[in-house]
Amino acid sequence: SLPAKLINGGIAGLIGVTCVFPIDLAKTRLQNQQNGQRMYTSLSDCLIKTIRSEGYFGMYRGAAVNLTLVTPEKAIKLAANDFFRHHLSKDGKKLTLLREMLAGCGAGTCQVIVTTPMEMLKIQLQDAGRIAAQKKLMAAQAQLSSSPAAAAAEPAVETRTTATQITRELLRSKGIAGLYKGLGATLLRDVPFSIVYFPLFANLNKLGQKDPNVKAPFYVSFLSGCVAGSTAAVAVNPCD
Repeated sequence: SLPAKLINGGIAGLIGVTCVFPIDLAKTRLQNQQNGQRMYTSLSDCLIKTIRSEGYFGMYRGAAVNLTLVTPEKAIKLAANDFFRHHLSKDGKKLTLLREMLAGCGAGTCQVIVTTPMEMLKIQLQDAGRIAAQKKLMAAQAQLSSSPAAAAAEPAVETRTTATQITRELLRSKGIAGLYKGLGATLLRDVPFSIVYFPLFANLNKLGQKDPNVKAPFYVSFLSGCVAGSTAAVAVNPCD
């Protein structure tokens, strides 16, 4: 039933975000740093420096936005994929690879309604720590090269940006379009991702079924998800 799909999608999304958010934060900070201002050399270096400067929960900066919006996002994505697969197989025939890809395309297109504003807010919050750390470093360097009187001056108080503040500012200055900045790039990422992910997962999962009427073991589904997710993520990384 649709409610069951929505609940399953929501739970899966919450577990996924909780497990991989620190890696996602490191990815965002590594992608956003410029060649002349490189603070992090690798994934592990970024995570270690984040924990040292912001504490353990610094790795979950921006997670509240994801945890709030990931339930409708994953619910829409999974429910839409099932919906399109169901309607594309109404003639009773087995789904062809092309139809599986079409179902994934429909799912990826539907999910960007929630994904685009979620990514906009999440990325700005994730990168705020890197920007703040850069400002501290530049201020320290300026103090070392300036007079003793300037070095003794009190540092500026850091104000922590929130998702609500960013949303209000975007809505005030650019309207609803401000939250959907980057929609084209998000579509170019999420639609191909779903086109690759869902058919690949379904076919790999089938390989673990001893009987067509019996579900594949959990470890088979888990490994199928890992392979399908990794393949799709590498394919769309430039758009990300």
